[in-house]
Amino acid sequence: MNASASPADGPDPGPAGAGNGPAVSRREFDALFAAVRTWGRWTPADRGAWNRVTAQHVRRATGAVRSGQVVPLALPWNTVPGPDNPRPALHHMTDLGDVQSPEPATHKDFIAADYHGKAVTHLDALCHVSYRGQLYGGRPAREAVGATGARFAAVSALGPLVTRGVLLDLPAVLGIRWLEPGLAVHAADVIAAERALGVRIGEGDAVLLRSGQARRRADLGAWDPDTACAGFHVDAVPLLAERGIALLGGDGDSDVRPSPVDGVHSPVHALLLAAMGVPLLDNLGLEALAAATAQAGRHEFLLVVAPLDIPGGTGSPVNPVAVL
Repeated sequence: MNASASPADGPDPGPAGAGNGPAVSRREFDALFAAVRTWGRWTPADRGAWNRVTAQHVRRATGAVRSGQVVPLALPWNTVPGPDNPRPALHHMTDLGDVQSPEPATHKDFIAADYHGKAVTHLDALCHVSYRGQLYGGRPAREAVGATGARFAAVSALGPLVTRGVLLDLPAVLGIRWLEPGLAVHAADVIAAERALGVRIGEGDAVLLRSGQARRRADLGAWDPDTACAGFHVDAVPLLAERGIALLGGDGDSDVRPSPVDGVHSPVHALLLAAMGVPLLDNLGLEALAAATAQAGRHEFLLVVAPLDIPGGTGSPVNPVAVL
C-alpha cells in the first residue's frame, strides 16, 4: 500500500483491483488457514475468540474512557437502491395514529433488512461463513445450519460485546482522503499505522479499519464494493492472529476486493470466522470516530456492540458505540 494509490483530492477512482496483490494460490491459502486455526481451543466453542474477553479484560478496557464522548458507529438505515445497496432495507408505517379510541393515539412502523450486504451496519456471527464445508471448529455446515437457522455459533451465543477498540485510520496515516477501492492493507501497513497513531493492538481487542470509503462515496458517488473495495490482504491475518484479537471490523467488510486468492471471494471472512473464530463488524460509519480520535490524539476507546438476540441468527444489524 502507498499514498500514491489514492490522490489527496481523489478525482480519479483508478483501475479496479489496483494494489490488491500479491496473488495467493489456493494451496497457500489452505496452509494459512491451518496455521491460524484455533479449533478446539475454547469452551464454549460457539463463542470462538470472544472467549478471550473476560470480565477482567472489560474492566481494563474501561480505562480507555477519559472524556466520556460517545460516538455511534452505524450507518443510517438505507432504503434507497444503489450499486452498493441492491437489496434496500425496508421501513414503512403501520399505524398513523388514526384510531379514534381508546386514547392515546399511536404511531408505529415496520423495518426489515437483508443485512448481509454492503449498506447495513451489522455483526457477522461465526456461523455466517464456512470453508470447505466446515464452520468454525470443524462442524459440517450442512448439519449445523438449516432452514430455521444455525444450531451452532449463532449470534445469540455471543451476546453483548464490550472490549477495547483500536482504530487503524489508514488515510490519516498516509495523509490522504481515502484508500482507493482495490487497495490492500498488509501486515507492514498495520505495524506502520500502530507506530504513527501511537497505539498497539493487544489480546482481546477489537480492530477497526478505516479506509475512508464513506468520504469517497460522498465525493464521487456510489460504486459496487463487491467488485472493488479497500481492505485487508490475507498476509495481514497472521499478525492479527498473533496479537490475539477478538473482533475485526471496518467501514467496508474487511476484505480487499478483488480477492487476491484464487477461488475464494472473501478470504479474510473465511480466515477470521471459520478458522480463528473472530466475529466481524461490516459497514461501520467511522468518519465521526476518525474525527474524534484525531481531536483526542489517541486511537483507543471502549467499544460496545449489542446484537439482537436472534436464536439461530447468522448475525445482526447493530449500532456499535465507541466511548472515548
